[in-house]
Amino acid sequence: MDNTDKEILKLLSQDGRKPYSEIAKFLDISNTMVHQRVSKMKQKGYLKGVEVVLDERKMGYEWSAFTGIELKEDSDSKAIIAALEKIPEVIECYYITGKYTLYIRIVARDSEHMRSVLYEKIDHIPGVLKTESLIDFGTAFKRGVPIV
Repeated sequence: MDNTDKEILKLLSQDGRKPYSEIAKFLDISNTMVHQRVSKMKQKGYLKGVEVVLDERKMGYEWSAFTGIELKEDSDSKAIIAALEKIPEVIECYYITGKYTLYIRIVARDSEHMRSVLYEKIDHIPGVLKTESLIDFGTAFKRGVPIV
């Protein structure tokens, strides 16, 4: 990856829908070169795609929580992850070290919905020993990795 690739990534990270023609004009290169470089970066896995980012609160999800999940057996993690993937309110899942094996992020419409997701869905997944949640009061900031 050279400096031109990095500059293209910087521009796309600011606006993933920015037309290649604008990128080409800004970098003083051809549209074809931008297209070829983006295709190559997609092929090599630097770009995984462009996604729409929804505002959770405007979509009706007023509550969010980060939840650590302690498993009865770590070897059960694949089955537990498969079960978590079926719960639409679980929007992120990470392997972590320490007391918990998995760390998830949950969204909910209100406190009753959050309680339902935690106690009626997650706690009933076979292999889940216990959960501990931290309520999220809002995002101070979120960004992608630095492009250097």
